Amino acid sequence: MQRPNFYASNGLDRVSHLRRDAAWLAERLADPESRIQPVWRSQNFIARGEQPAAGWLPAGTFRDHVEAGATLALLGIHGGVAHFAVDLSAVDDPLELPGVAELGDFFDLRRVGPALAHAEGGMMAYARGILHWHSRHRFCGVCGSPTQSSEAGHQRRCTNPECKTSHFPRTDPAVIMLVHRGNRCLLGRQPQFPAGMHSTLAGFVEPGESLEDAVAREVKEETGIVVEDAIYHSSQPWPFPSSIMLGFHARAVSDEIMVDHNELESAAWFERDWILNHAADDTFRLPRPDSIARQLVEDWLKGAVPA
Repeated sequence: MQRPNFYASNGLDRVSHLRRDAAWLAERLADPESRIQPVWRSQNFIARGEQPAAGWLPAGTFRDHVEAGATLALLGIHGGVAHFAVDLSAVDDPLELPGVAELGDFFDLRRVGPALAHAEGGMMAYARGILHWHSRHRFCGVCGSPTQSSEAGHQRRCTNPECKTSHFPRTDPAVIMLVHRGNRCLLGRQPQFPAGMHSTLAGFVEPGESLEDAVAREVKEETGIVVEDAIYHSSQPWPFPSSIMLGFHARAVSDEIMVDHNELESAAWFERDWILNHAADDTFRLPRPDSIARQLVEDWLKGAVPA
């Protein structure tokens, strides 16, 4: 069985049927066993220690902030314990709050994610993603009135009595694909990548477009390469800020690369044996280990993808 991508399969029971149960939610928030993950300006709270780990605090730690309007979201039940997330972005320095600084610090999840346990990484991504959605939907997209959080943080409702539109968390679908032809694969670079890093091609799905159509369009637009046989591989939540990456392998039927420099710095064909024998350095390295891009490449390198 294919291993789950990082940030996926976090083991939570999302208990969606309990999100409207105010009494149950109040009991869980008052339960000393319940845990909460503070997020500050899209940074997750990471516990101090030799090995990075999710920083979970007692759910009542930030009761005053929640009562004052800080966004709260129920993540779900894990190991019989309720887990929540709270947005502390309105606080200038959350490390000055009682009981916080001595237990951990706030980090961009992309910096520490690969070092976290699989389930913890998934829960951190979930917390970051849903609170980011709240921060971008404080006003109704229909009438412009303020919205309020409801359904344990999984819905926002317009406060205008003449509108009352309900808004739900959105995820932006993006295709990501390793293009291959024989013993070569196509990798590209963007200017903001770390030194030497080459990765698979990717792009957002447009309205009225199938995933397979998006694969073919993005590859053609960015590199001029024509592909066929786009085969689905797997998916990965990627809350940076709000995507789900839908992974494919695709077979190229042309060779000549014509780079769109508005999208890529460069693109090139790489031989399988060359990649396998090359030690990562500032001239060439594969994508980060927690990314679906890396898994797409590694599965092809192992010969697990039909030619």
